Order: sequence, then C-alpha cells, then structure tokens
Amino acid sequence: MTTARVPVLRVYCSNAWPNLIVACEEAMKRVLAGSVQRTRKQGCVGVQSYGKHWPCLFPQHGPRRKHERPIVLADWQRTIVEAHPGDFLRGLFHSDGCRFANRVVVRGKEYVYPRYMFTNESADIMGLCQWALDLLGVAWRMNRRNSLSVARRDAVAALDRHVGPKT
Repeated sequence: MTTARVPVLRVYCSNAWPNLIVACEEAMKRVLAGSVQRTRKQGCVGVQSYGKHWPCLFPQHGPRRKHERPIVLADWQRTIVEAHPGDFLRGLFHSDGCRFANRVVVRGKEYVYPRYMFTNESADIMGLCQWALDLLGVAWRMNRRNSLSVARRDAVAALDRHVGPKT
C-alpha cells in the first residue's frame, strides 16, 4: 500500500467485470478526491490512487497476508457498516464471493436454485461477513471452515437486493 514517498491504494479488478472497475474508480475519487489511474495487466486492471490519508482510512493494512494478521474494524468503521451492511456485503461478495445456480438431485428429480457463496482464508474477514449478514437478518451456514453459503430462498432474495450481480 505504500511507496517510498506517498501511500498508494491499489485494487486489481478482473477485466470480466468492467462496471466494477468503474465503481472502484468512482469510490476512490469520492473518498479522496485526488487523481486515480488505471494500469493494465494480463486479465485485469489495477485501479490506484496516491494519498497520504489512505492508511488512516484502512488501518487494517499491514505486513503479512490478511489471514495471518488481525483484521478488526475501527469503531468508526463499525458504525458505518452497521448503518450500511448491504454495501459492505456487496464489496465482500463482489471480491470473494459469487452467486450461482445450485443443482441438486433428490430422489431422481433435479432442482435448481440460486445460491451465494463467500470464501476467505481470514477468520476475521469471515466473521465480519457473518456479522453483516446477521445485521440484515440473512440466514447463512458454514459449509467449510473458510466458506459460507446463503441458500434459503428469502435469504438469497435479501442478498439480491443488497449485493446484486457483478457487471
């Protein structure tokens, strides 16, 4: 996140989701009105912005991988997430989750229904996702130690209203 002189926030977005690239760029501009640049890599675009206040806005940043260090929201961040859990979940699911058609066969009959999955190696980030889902009253289940599933019809509908499709 930092260079020799000025901190830089870099977010790499897949070329498959051009609207997410634009949304990332617009969010950076809204938060710190400085310039935002794009850098092209194979299969993705890096959206980056230099600013001395990025570390203030992301105090969770630090050395080591996310799952090897604590990821805890500051009090002011918790207040924002409590007021806007759907927006927080949109970011989580668009970065480390997906919505897909789940297919199951029961007594020879195939059923297809939508389902959300979220996967992250950080127990802290997984806990934040669970907390935000609970704030919205969205039912979820852990299907592995690093993956949760949202599969109940009403829960999927709630996430559809808040998360929406990647575009």
